[in-house]
Amino acid sequence: MGSLESGIPPAKREGGERWARQHHPLLQRNRSRSFLFKRFSYIQWICSTCVFFFFVVLFQMFLPGLVIDKSDKPPWRSIEKELLPPDMLVFKERGVLSFGEDVRLEPTKLLMSFQRDAQNSSGGFNTTVQRFGFRKPKLALVFADLLADPEQLLMVTVSNALLEIGYAIEVYSLEDGPVHGIWQQMGVSVTVLETNHASSCVIDWLSYNGVIVNSLEARSMFTCFMQEPFKSIPLVWAINDEILAVRSRQYSSTGHTELLTDWKKIFSRASVVVFHNYLLPILYSEFDAGNFYVIPGSPKEAWKAKNMDFPPKDDIVISIVGSQFLYKGQWLEHALLLEALRPLFSGYNSESYNSHLKIIVLGGESASNYSVAIETISQNLTYPKDAVKHVSVAGNVDKILESSDLVIYGSFLEEQSFPEILMKAMALGKPIVAPNLLNIKKHVDDRVSGYLFPKENPKVLSQIVLEVITEGKISPLAQNIGLMGKTAVKNMMAVESIEGYATLLENILKFSSEVASPKDVQTIPPKLREGWSWHLFEVLMDESPNNRTARSYEFIANVEGHWNQTSGDSTKSRVVNDDSFVYEIWEGERYIQTINSKKRQEDEELKGRALQYQGTWEEVYKSAKRADRSKNDLHERDEGELERTGQPLCIYEPYFGEGTWSFLHEYPLYRGVGMSVKGRRPGMDDIDASSRLSLFNQPYYRDALGDFGAFFAISNKIDRLHRNAWIGFQSWRATARKESLSEIAENALLNAIKTRKHGDALYFWVRMDKDPRNPLKKPFWSFCDAINAGNCRFAYNETLKKMYSVKNLDSLPPMPEDGDTWSVMQSWVLPTRSFVEFVMFSSFILCLDAKAPLLSFALEGVQPNEGVTEELRCVTAVILHGDRTPKHKVKLKSYRGETIKHDVEVQWWKARAEI
Repeated sequence: MGSLESGIPPAKREGGERWARQHHPLLQRNRSRSFLFKRFSYIQWICSTCVFFFFVVLFQMFLPGLVIDKSDKPPWRSIEKELLPPDMLVFKERGVLSFGEDVRLEPTKLLMSFQRDAQNSSGGFNTTVQRFGFRKPKLALVFADLLADPEQLLMVTVSNALLEIGYAIEVYSLEDGPVHGIWQQMGVSVTVLETNHASSCVIDWLSYNGVIVNSLEARSMFTCFMQEPFKSIPLVWAINDEILAVRSRQYSSTGHTELLTDWKKIFSRASVVVFHNYLLPILYSEFDAGNFYVIPGSPKEAWKAKNMDFPPKDDIVISIVGSQFLYKGQWLEHALLLEALRPLFSGYNSESYNSHLKIIVLGGESASNYSVAIETISQNLTYPKDAVKHVSVAGNVDKILESSDLVIYGSFLEEQSFPEILMKAMALGKPIVAPNLLNIKKHVDDRVSGYLFPKENPKVLSQIVLEVITEGKISPLAQNIGLMGKTAVKNMMAVESIEGYATLLENILKFSSEVASPKDVQTIPPKLREGWSWHLFEVLMDESPNNRTARSYEFIANVEGHWNQTSGDSTKSRVVNDDSFVYEIWEGERYIQTINSKKRQEDEELKGRALQYQGTWEEVYKSAKRADRSKNDLHERDEGELERTGQPLCIYEPYFGEGTWSFLHEYPLYRGVGMSVKGRRPGMDDIDASSRLSLFNQPYYRDALGDFGAFFAISNKIDRLHRNAWIGFQSWRATARKESLSEIAENALLNAIKTRKHGDALYFWVRMDKDPRNPLKKPFWSFCDAINAGNCRFAYNETLKKMYSVKNLDSLPPMPEDGDTWSVMQSWVLPTRSFVEFVMFSSFILCLDAKAPLLSFALEGVQPNEGVTEELRCVTAVILHGDRTPKHKVKLKSYRGETIKHDVEVQWWKARAEI
């Protein structure tokens, strides 16, 4: 019927069946159902797979991620280790950091700077600068107090080694303490600074080649180190605790952003910030200025465990500890260790377990999900209930270790130093079991001071634990191994600390030519480098404070409280001064004074013009000269200047930076000479050297000339500035060394000048034979060469050849050695007329600098910044101390090649009149 209805002739059977399947409605529905059924099965398979992965992801939310590797490597090798900060606050703030076995914390910037300095610096160790070794390199150690604590023990040990290889050390402290006697016993000078001097500069830090500051409590000393001229001194800051790192996280939320910025400035001032483990740099990462450095090792744990006894107990506690870093995959290590410890509970089940044996897993996050993970693992391994307990790293680690009978280190991560938590356990006398990692087997002898098992085979741990715990107790052999470990940890990492500090100082210190290079650290006797100096602290161990942490918290709280009180004050009241604000105030005041001066000048000119038709040409000329003189008058005559005008003498004190203010005098006999606009004393009539001689606006010439810059600035149009018959100079460093004029000496000097006791003489009071750079009391030429890298004789000869056109000059002028001495540090007094003549003659010293564009001639063979300043001083000292030479005619060549003849009368004095 179908064919008739359709009008299509009948076909063959097979063809008809195919046609029917294609066109019959019922057959089409059956085909559709078959297709839908297959499609539904495919969708169901996809959904099932998605559900499966959903539960996998859900399960991973409770267990940290695991990456499975099917290679032959041990399972923990395939864990994707991701380093996390050590507590949950940092955990939430910073998230997860990638950390693998090949990742190391390296001070890249510092290492690169060490390499650059070793290649480029003319004062480093690996250079060809000629050294004379007249004195030892000097170090200053700065402490907050001298109480007996682990930090003092560390620095005493390191200092003993540094003294042995050739350093000279002096100690400064803000508070006294019992360790004062230990330093004196070592032959080290100790100075206790007064409380009111803690934040001011009372020490000439330029006398030291480097400074080591210990602890956060010495913060106030940075006030001085952040000011000129002490900004460039190499400074090492050792930080021993994490208190500031923890408190600083609250500063942003509590509005202490300025205090946080202030701390960052202090951290950036340090040349190197030293930590004793690799955890502290991560905690202080907010303050990192590229100057963090780790010198592993500290006697802190052995010190804390001194004379500590533990009461006997019946139960056995096994603590599983790990790395100080948290990383994903740590749970797998714990699972492997728990599996290895399961044979200890073979005779127990959940019903018969009486809690005699317990396992504490110390590690993981402080959140509850890790506890759930440990509980799940213990249940899967059929541990009895409550046999395994998890404690986060935020708990009291010390108490857990004290209550433990056996400590198992459960991290397979290769760290850069010996794990600190293992040092704690060994210091408590606990037997330890650890994998044979590189930095562990370096300090632990297997079955002597601890137990080691191969990290590739944790099952060996089962055998070790069964040997350690026998009949429900710690075996006598394991107890003896614990005591041996306690003895071993007492001096552990001492070598690393001593060598670390010696190497660091070798890289950052730059020595002048008179300083002897320290010996190699390997030359230190074994008794000084293989252990801490416990014998010096045996008497003080019981007197040592146990509240060092509380003292640190109190100090940080005081800093915060002080900052809260002064937060509304100006910048000058801060603990750390910012001289840019003071500079702006001074610039504004200087601008106002300049405007007033110009206004007075205009008024005088207008007045002169109004009287011009009634006066003579002489009056007009005098008025013009008077206006010209007032052009450079940038300050009004104050009371001090008026008092100084009637004196026969004015002594000028050149200085640079706020760090020198406390060494300057403030009464009329003295007057400061600021070598830079910044850092000038407010409210004082100091002279601005840069305004009198624009050459000193360039830091190169200001630093190269030093005190000579003040000579040139004062002598430039001296009649407008200095109206005294005598003139003198005194270095601020002479005051710092307590070699400045006393009140009695000042009166004697003024009396000698008024009575002309010695006539036209040169008086000086800082002697070369007492100069700390010349402890061997060498003669003039030897000392001059020593402080100028051997260039003094050469420079003098070359200068005389060029000045006097002498072709063959083989001998140097003989310097008298008749029992008298020479003047150093530019501290002397002479008649003003003689000073002007001296400056006219000594202006040739600029020829020593090849960089000057308008100089007469350049000295070949002397590189810039290679003892230039000291050469200038020595050449001038030759001029000042010449013997019985009446006059010279000097030919100076101008920069254009023309010859200008000057008849310069130079009176040579024998500087014998001393006060």
